[in-house]
Amino acid sequence: MLHTREEQMEAFGRFLDILDELRVKCPWDRKQTNESLRPNTIEETYELCDALMRNDKKDICKELGDVLLHVGFYARIGSETGDFDMKDVCDKLCEKLIFRHPHVFGEEKAETAGQVSENWEQLKLKEKDGNTSVLSGVPSSLPSLIKAYRIQDKARNVGFDWEEREQVWKKVKEEIGEFQAEVAIWTKIKQRLSSVT
Repeated sequence: MLHTREEQMEAFGRFLDILDELRVKCPWDRKQTNESLRPNTIEETYELCDALMRNDKKDICKELGDVLLHVGFYARIGSETGDFDMKDVCDKLCEKLIFRHPHVFGEEKAETAGQVSENWEQLKLKEKDGNTSVLSGVPSSLPSLIKAYRIQDKARNVGFDWEEREQVWKKVKEEIGEFQAEVAIWTKIKQRLSSVT
């Protein structure tokens, strides 16, 4: 049975109330920090992934609750330090979702999931405040295989994905040519500057 939005909000408020009480009354919950929770967060995320792979609906629901607990914990710790609280977390998420979906909340068009993915990556770059690396969103803490997959996925989204080896070499040569042209320009600038000084 699905619940109304009002029932869902009531349950979310109850969760936050319980978490507040645990942070005050439970010695274990009280001593937790961002650093102490991090390994458990990773473990809970993997447990959710396992439940998703098994398509076990009851377990998915339970594991989502465990992951939500961690989100709540981090937000509560943020509120204790005066940095942010759950409202800030939700507001930031809403702003991000609206910004990254201009085809829903704005004028932009995206007819396919592929176009949405391409737009998403471009919008993420705009969001990064000057950090224009395509790979900037790949966490360094990811396990190697997952990290390699995410890097390839991000490269694919900006057109760095080829079927044939020759296509790769063509692109490498093109990039080297562009680099050589930039070096030549810089060399000329240095020569002109040295004659002025």
